[in-house]
Amino acid sequence: MQRTNFGEMACSIARTLDVIGEPWSPLVLRDVWVGINRFEQIQADLGISRKVLTERLGHLVDHGVLERRPYDNRPRFEYVLTDKGVELVDVLMVMVGWGDRWLAGTDGPPVLYRHHACGEVSSVDLRCAHCGERMHAGDVDVLPGPGSAA
Repeated sequence: MQRTNFGEMACSIARTLDVIGEPWSPLVLRDVWVGINRFEQIQADLGISRKVLTERLGHLVDHGVLERRPYDNRPRFEYVLTDKGVELVDVLMVMVGWGDRWLAGTDGPPVLYRHHACGEVSSVDLRCAHCGERMHAGDVDVLPGPGSAA
Protein backbone atom coordinates (compact mmCIF):
# COMPACT_ATOMS: atom_id res chain seq x y z
CA MET A 1 0.00 0.00 0.00
CA GLN A 2 1.35 3.40 -0.98
CA ARG A 3 1.58 6.07 1.70
CA THR A 4 -0.38 9.29 1.21
CA ASN A 5 1.90 12.23 0.40
CA PHE A 6 0.85 14.75 3.03
CA GLY A 7 3.55 17.16 1.85
CA GLU A 8 1.44 18.06 -1.20
CA MET A 9 -1.60 19.13 0.82
CA ALA A 10 -2.37 22.83 1.34
CA CYS A 11 -2.21 22.39 5.12
CA SER A 12 0.72 23.12 7.42
CA ILE A 13 -0.30 20.34 9.82
CA ALA A 14 -0.33 17.80 6.97
CA ARG A 15 3.02 19.04 5.68
CA THR A 16 4.53 18.75 9.16
CA LEU A 17 3.14 15.23 9.49
CA ASP A 18 4.83 14.39 6.21
CA VAL A 19 8.14 15.08 7.97
CA ILE A 20 7.48 13.71 11.50
CA GLY A 21 4.14 11.90 11.34
CA GLU A 22 5.65 8.44 11.52
CA PRO A 23 5.75 7.38 15.22
CA TRP A 24 9.52 6.84 15.46
CA SER A 25 10.51 10.26 14.09
CA PRO A 26 9.57 12.40 17.13
CA LEU A 27 11.36 9.90 19.39
CA VAL A 28 14.50 10.05 17.22
CA LEU A 29 14.36 13.86 17.41
CA ARG A 30 13.92 13.72 21.18
CA ASP A 31 16.98 11.48 21.52
CA VAL A 32 19.17 13.74 19.36
CA TRP A 33 17.93 16.79 21.29
CA VAL A 34 19.00 15.32 24.63
CA GLY A 35 22.41 14.23 23.29
CA ILE A 36 21.82 10.64 22.16
CA ASN A 37 23.09 11.28 18.68
CA ARG A 38 24.94 8.26 17.34
CA PHE A 39 23.20 5.48 15.44
CA GLU A 40 24.04 2.75 17.96
CA GLN A 41 23.00 4.95 20.89
CA ILE A 42 19.66 5.83 19.32
CA GLN A 43 19.01 2.21 18.38
CA ALA A 44 19.79 1.00 21.90
CA ASP A 45 17.68 3.71 23.55
CA LEU A 46 14.61 3.15 21.38
CA GLY A 47 14.90 -0.58 20.71
CA ILE A 48 14.23 0.22 17.05
CA SER A 49 15.38 -2.03 14.19
CA ARG A 50 18.46 -0.95 12.22
CA LYS A 51 16.41 -0.84 9.02
CA VAL A 52 13.69 1.41 10.44
CA LEU A 53 16.21 3.69 12.16
CA THR A 54 18.23 4.02 8.95
CA GLU A 55 15.04 5.00 7.09
CA ARG A 56 13.95 7.50 9.77
CA LEU A 57 17.36 9.16 10.01
CA GLY A 58 17.62 9.40 6.22
CA HIS A 59 14.14 10.92 6.01
CA LEU A 60 14.92 13.51 8.69
CA VAL A 61 18.24 14.38 7.02
CA ASP A 62 16.55 14.63 3.60
CA HIS A 63 14.01 17.07 5.07
CA GLY A 64 16.72 19.24 6.63
CA VAL A 65 15.72 18.49 10.24
CA LEU A 66 18.91 16.59 11.09
CA GLU A 67 22.44 16.86 9.79
CA ARG A 68 24.92 13.98 9.60
CA ARG A 69 28.44 14.75 10.85
CA PRO A 70 31.36 12.33 10.75
CA TYR A 71 32.91 11.57 14.13
CA ASP A 72 35.38 8.82 13.26
CA ASN A 73 37.88 7.94 10.53
CA ARG A 74 35.55 5.11 9.61
CA PRO A 75 32.34 6.13 7.88
CA ARG A 76 30.47 6.76 11.14
CA PHE A 77 28.21 9.69 11.78
CA GLU A 78 26.46 11.47 14.57
CA TYR A 79 23.28 13.39 14.06
CA VAL A 80 22.67 16.99 15.11
CA LEU A 81 19.58 19.14 14.93
CA THR A 82 19.56 21.84 12.29
CA ASP A 83 17.85 25.16 13.01
CA LYS A 84 14.76 23.65 11.40
CA GLY A 85 15.06 20.65 13.73
CA VAL A 86 15.51 22.77 16.86
CA GLU A 87 12.32 24.63 16.02
CA LEU A 88 10.55 21.31 15.50
CA VAL A 89 11.57 20.28 19.02
CA ASP A 90 9.49 23.24 20.21
CA VAL A 91 6.47 21.38 18.78
CA LEU A 92 7.51 18.29 20.74
CA MET A 93 7.69 20.39 23.92
CA VAL A 94 4.06 21.37 23.42
CA MET A 95 3.26 17.66 23.02
CA VAL A 96 5.08 17.03 26.31
CA GLY A 97 2.80 19.51 28.07
CA TRP A 98 -0.28 17.72 26.77
CA GLY A 99 1.12 14.31 27.68
CA ASP A 100 2.09 15.49 31.16
CA ARG A 101 -1.39 16.86 31.76
CA TRP A 102 -3.45 14.02 30.35
CA LEU A 103 -1.28 10.89 30.40
CA ALA A 104 1.30 11.15 33.19
CA GLY A 105 -0.85 9.43 35.79
CA THR A 106 -0.39 9.61 39.54
CA ASP A 107 3.41 9.37 39.34
CA GLY A 108 3.58 12.70 37.51
CA PRO A 109 5.66 13.73 34.51
CA PRO A 110 8.55 11.43 33.60
CA VAL A 111 10.83 14.39 32.75
CA LEU A 112 11.08 17.99 33.97
CA TYR A 113 12.46 20.95 32.02
CA ARG A 114 14.58 23.68 33.62
CA HIS A 115 14.55 27.01 31.78
CA HIS A 116 18.07 28.35 31.20
CA ALA A 117 17.11 32.03 31.53
CA CYS A 118 15.56 31.83 35.01
CA GLY A 119 16.73 28.44 36.31
CA GLU A 120 13.20 27.35 37.17
CA VAL A 121 11.48 24.11 36.19
CA SER A 122 8.70 25.10 33.81
CA SER A 123 6.57 24.06 30.85
CA VAL A 124 5.82 25.51 27.45
CA ASP A 125 3.06 28.10 27.29
CA LEU A 126 1.56 29.13 23.95
CA ARG A 127 1.26 32.89 23.60
CA CYS A 128 0.19 35.21 20.82
CA ALA A 129 3.22 36.60 19.00
CA HIS A 130 1.42 39.96 18.66
CA CYS A 131 -0.05 40.75 22.10
CA GLY A 132 1.59 38.17 24.38
CA GLU A 133 -1.73 36.77 25.70
CA ARG A 134 -2.12 33.01 26.17
CA MET A 135 -3.48 31.22 23.10
CA HIS A 136 -5.59 28.08 22.95
CA ALA A 137 -7.66 26.45 20.21
CA GLY A 138 -10.84 28.22 21.34
CA ASP A 139 -9.14 31.61 21.20
CA VAL A 140 -8.51 31.76 17.46
CA ASP A 141 -10.40 31.91 14.18
CA VAL A 142 -8.99 29.93 11.27
CA LEU A 143 -8.82 32.09 8.14
CA PRO A 144 -7.59 31.27 4.63
CA GLY A 145 -3.97 32.27 4.10
CA PRO A 146 -2.09 33.20 0.94
CA GLY A 147 -1.09 29.57 0.39
CA SER A 148 -4.57 28.09 0.86
CA ALA A 149 -6.14 25.81 -1.72
CA ALA A 150 -8.51 27.54 -4.12
